[in-house]
Amino acid sequence: MTSPAPTQARISIIGAGPGGLTCARILQRNGIAVTVHDRDPGPEVRNQGGTLDLHADNGQLALRAAGLLAEFFELSRPEGQEMRGLDLTGEIRYHHVPEAGDLFKPEIDRGQLRDLLLRSVEPGTVRWGHALERVAGPADGPRRLHFADGTTATADLVIGADGAYSPVRRAISAAVPEYSGVSVLEAWFFDSGNRHPELAELVGQGSAVAADGERGMFAQRNSGDHIRVYLIQQVPVDWIGRNDLRPEDTEGIRSVLLREYARWSPALLRVITENDGPYVDRPIFALPVPHTWDHNPTVTLLGDAAHLMPPLGVGVNLAMLDASDLALALVDGATVEDAIRTYEKTMLPRSIEMATALEGGAAELLSADGYPGDPDGES
Repeated sequence: MTSPAPTQARISIIGAGPGGLTCARILQRNGIAVTVHDRDPGPEVRNQGGTLDLHADNGQLALRAAGLLAEFFELSRPEGQEMRGLDLTGEIRYHHVPEAGDLFKPEIDRGQLRDLLLRSVEPGTVRWGHALERVAGPADGPRRLHFADGTTATADLVIGADGAYSPVRRAISAAVPEYSGVSVLEAWFFDSGNRHPELAELVGQGSAVAADGERGMFAQRNSGDHIRVYLIQQVPVDWIGRNDLRPEDTEGIRSVLLREYARWSPALLRVITENDGPYVDRPIFALPVPHTWDHNPTVTLLGDAAHLMPPLGVGVNLAMLDASDLALALVDGATVEDAIRTYEKTMLPRSIEMATALEGGAAELLSADGYPGDPDGES
């Protein structure tokens, strides 16, 4: 089959996260039709995660290409760039306060970013409740998408923006994510100024981190006076079950954590004793390094589907930069195949370089000598 021009192609993006929606927005802004399929029944069915910083040299570049940078700055929190490094008594040993006007990497809630991107695409772009099971059809197209509800769709280009366990990836790569040996337990604190004032004071306007070499803590202020805390440990992936507990057994998990963090001061132990609601278990997985695949004229990947890495502050930024690069390659490309080649010529070396630099980096989240990036595993 001859590869079609992008303006004539049936383009399907799998995944309505920041990467998939950024790609769709830029394509539509340049007159290229696209459909986004997402497994969720609708946009409000699950929490989108905590806060993230969008960097001027990647995530913000993608938003500029999408025509959304000004709206992003209206929603973002520059003060969220504050970072505190704490010792085990809770005393500040490192403190970064952003200068006035610093917009290099302001924070925004993931849900706010997702909503901004959803509002920007044409009505009906996202088809909810479409959980992809497999990509069929010949490599040169057309491709047939098979969804869990029994429906199918035909595409000349399938873009996998569907995260760590991407069904699209299976069409071009046998790689699967591997457990890093480090797991994150997420805890939530609502109305922190009133209900958790000591913790709010400890965290400040941005983030606070502490670690002792074996375990760590990353606390991060979100919008709406909400704080999320990530408790980081080097444990077996099934450590909760090994302690004869279930994820919803909050008191049992709390008891284990208090034993493991016994050397930490009462000021820091508030992140274990005061959380609102259950913990969320987030073991850290990453794709083998390097992760590449043979060129395919009808399928490509972006974001975690292409290069799942430890959560050290780059995941969403790289996904959005991938999305922008791919969309602009399609805008400028004579054919879909030409555009994929152009995109992967840039994306793959960049992702390999970053993944190599971060390989084994999950252990940095435990280091007492520095401070980690964003350990929220939904990037």
